[in-house]
Amino acid sequence: MSNLKSEYLVFVDESGSHTMGNIDPQYPLFVLAFFIVKKSDYVAHITPAVQHFKFRHFGHDQVILHERDIRKDCGDFSFLKTPALKTAFLDELTDIIAAAPFRLICVVVDKIKHKARYTAPANPYHLGLEFGLERVRGFLQQQGEWSAAVNGSQTRIDPSVHVIVEKRGKNEDDELELEFRRICDGANYKNEKLNFEIVFADKKSNSAGLQLADLVARPIGLSVLRPEQPNRAFDAVKPKLLLKNGRLEGWGLKCFP
Repeated sequence: MSNLKSEYLVFVDESGSHTMGNIDPQYPLFVLAFFIVKKSDYVAHITPAVQHFKFRHFGHDQVILHERDIRKDCGDFSFLKTPALKTAFLDELTDIIAAAPFRLICVVVDKIKHKARYTAPANPYHLGLEFGLERVRGFLQQQGEWSAAVNGSQTRIDPSVHVIVEKRGKNEDDELELEFRRICDGANYKNEKLNFEIVFADKKSNSAGLQLADLVARPIGLSVLRPEQPNRAFDAVKPKLLLKNGRLEGWGLKCFP
């Protein structure tokens, strides 16, 4: 690994279950969101914005913004059962996300189609991880941080990039780390070595990056599942999704199969 460190951080969170059994017909998707941010922007803008939001609504910053709890008005968010309060809360949170300086890659796996196409369908989380890391690599090359490999070799060592994921349990984390290292060792589309380092964060770590990655994943999934349905949260993050040659599909938004 290089001693050089990237200017960027990548936070990864999901929406939906990665299991292929008992697929929910109302939300048959697994979405993996890759929230990419410059460290300087994360320190100066994103973390303070999230903290100020929490201070305004809760009086402290120890609440974890979790999309499911907000949607269902659970726990710390039970006050959102009042429609006017919920509308104001969501509008302010959406505005913060829209103003935040970050880029986004989302992989959406339709599990019903995936199961129908393959006799032994791959783990959706592993698929999302591979597709997402390949596209993060492309973004870093666009930024000039990473060099493109020529004939399998590179002229310089790329700075290492930390990829932060939420802990889920020892067995799942061990399996994910194994898959992560396999992808980084060359099991990817271009058979390149990828200088990513995985970091497992506790659910209670109160990471602003992980919370925002969690908040954006489901709206993007819903935009794919029901594209005609109004979706202000997706409208706020759509400009953050990466483009390649002016195209969003297959790059900032990868749908599989």
